[in-house]
Parts: sequence; C-alpha cells; structure tokens
Amino acid sequence: MLRLITILIIASLISCGENINNSNPPMKESKIKAQLANNVAPIAKKVDKMLTIHDDTRNDQYYWLNERGNQDVIDYLNNENTYTNGLLKPLESRVESIYEEMIGRIEQKDVSVPYKENGYFYLNKYEEGKEYRIYSRKKENLDAQEEIILDVNELAEGHSYYAAGGLRVSPNNKILAFGQDTVSRRIYTIRFKDLTTGEMLEDEIPQTTGGAVWANDNKTIFYTVKDASLRSYKIFRHVLGTDSKNDQEVYHEADETFGTFVYKTKSKKYIVIGSFQTLTSEYRILDADDPMGSFKLFEPRNKADKLEYSISHYDDKWYVRTNYKAENFRLMSTPLNATGKENWTEVIPHRPDVLLEGVDIFKEFMVV
Repeated sequence: MLRLITILIIASLISCGENINNSNPPMKESKIKAQLANNVAPIAKKVDKMLTIHDDTRNDQYYWLNERGNQDVIDYLNNENTYTNGLLKPLESRVESIYEEMIGRIEQKDVSVPYKENGYFYLNKYEEGKEYRIYSRKKENLDAQEEIILDVNELAEGHSYYAAGGLRVSPNNKILAFGQDTVSRRIYTIRFKDLTTGEMLEDEIPQTTGGAVWANDNKTIFYTVKDASLRSYKIFRHVLGTDSKNDQEVYHEADETFGTFVYKTKSKKYIVIGSFQTLTSEYRILDADDPMGSFKLFEPRNKADKLEYSISHYDDKWYVRTNYKAENFRLMSTPLNATGKENWTEVIPHRPDVLLEGVDIFKEFMVV
C-alpha cells in the first residue's frame, strides 16, 4: 500500500512539473522516452456478450474479464502489470527513496489502548520490522502476563496478501474465532483457535464477511455470507465440530436492495439479525441461551414510511433509536415481550433540531 501511495505521489508531482529533491539526479525527458519506447500497452480482446435488463439490451464486449478463473483473463492482467512496471521503471530509484523515507517516519512499535472484556484486557500491537498486528490479552489486570492470542505475522507467511479481522472470543474465553482473507476480495474464511492449547481447530467456514457471533453455549456461532455481487444476504448457524457444508440457514435477505448482518447485544443476552437499506431497517432477535431457537421479528420494515430504527438491550427493556413519528431521531423503549412500535414509549423527547448520534446517547442516562 505504501509503495502504491508513493507511486501516485511521484506521478502527480511529475505531471505538475514539480522537482523531487533527493539524492537521485532528475532523469532527462529524452532518456525516459527512450526507455519507454518499446513498452507497448496490452489491448484487451473484444468478445460479444449481449446483456438484457429492464427491457434494454447492450453488447458488453469486455464481459469476459469477469471470469476470474479464465487463463486468458489472468494472462491479460499479468501483461497489464508488466506494462505498468515498465512504465514506472524510470522512477524506480525515486520510489524506493521516498518509500524508505516514509517508513522511517512511521512508529515501528505501536500499541493500542487496552479494553476490558469478560475478565481480560485485550490489546494489539506492532513490533519493529513486522508488518502485521499481534493480538494479545492479560487476565484481570494490565500487570498480568501477556498471552498472545493471534500473531498475524505467522499466519501471513507464504501469502502474497493476508488480512485477519473480526476477532471474537467465546463467552468462556477458550476459543477464538477470526476471519482470514488471502486474495484481497473481502471474502473471509472463518477459522477457530483453541486458546488453551494454541492449536487451530479443523472447522473452517468459507465465503463469509469474516465476523462470527457466539451464542452462550460456547460452541454455536452465527455468521454472514455474501452473494456474487458481494452483498451480505444470508445468515447461517454453525456448531463447532461439524462440517460447515451442513450449516443451517437461519435468515435469507431476498430483497436485493437490502443487506443483512448479525451481532450480539452488549448485555450478551440476545443475538440480533439486522436488515438495512438506505432509508429502511428491520431487526430480528433470539435469546443467546437458545441458539437453536427461532428468531422473532422486532418490527417489520416499512419502505413506504421509510422507518429507520436500531435496537439495544439493557435490563428489562429494549431501547430503540428511531425516526418513528420524528423528523430526525429520538430514543424510545419497550418491554422485552412487547416489541411492536405501538408499544414504544419515548425516553428522550423528540427535538427536530438535534440528530441523535447512535448508541452514544445511552451514556447520558445509564451505564451499559
């Protein structure tokens, strides 16, 4: 990424006629042109492909480039890379010097602010000379012995690209779930690590968004998968020790204008499935102690009225941030067993001149 940024900076400076002051003398324009004379840009072939949508038909002659496994596509992309490398070769020394300068200005040792979760302080850090994060935790207090839960540098070995994210530890603090992407498409395989032994479990779940939500039984998770357009559209349930091919679908967002996601409330008592569109939302809830149960609809979507809301659980109520009968948003609440909007009551009065900012409003009157 840094090399790409450097290349873009240099290209921008050169196009503006700026001079880069470093130890490398500027290269004459004639010499650059001479080096580039034999560097010919590849031309993608044209293949007729008729596409019809909304009663309109068009010919997309480059549609074949969507075929990621096609050797012709791979060869064309390699030729593009070769052409790009040749085009930038005259700038190689400058790129390297600026890259080294940028690296020299970055703090090589960096540690996040720790946060406490279920009896442990969690933090992540970078070590000098290493490219990826190291995730760790300390039990009960910050003076305790540090336990490395995931060293991404080790996992990245042998991969030209590697990303890890969505780390979630089971309620009993024994198993780590995390997402792994090795192709840079934001499509993750969920993996599991036994934190008591340090060994990776055999369970692997491909084609996900990377996040796993634990039920309270320490063996069941809920996760989201993407369709061909990378829209999050289905929620599945997985039980550790079983084949992910047999995972049960618990929700399918059939409306292509909506996406879906799943999370656990801060109270740790409910699993929530959300569906969202630009101006409409919808939620379903399930007791986290009953992972094999059925999700209950909180309030159905209403695209006509453009109903937006989000929900959080605390004590014996659901708290709802919503634009229901409000020009902007207001905070309402409802008993656990009476979730329909006809049962919502106002907690913070509606003020048309104020747009409430997410769940931070809870800090004004309660500790979550």
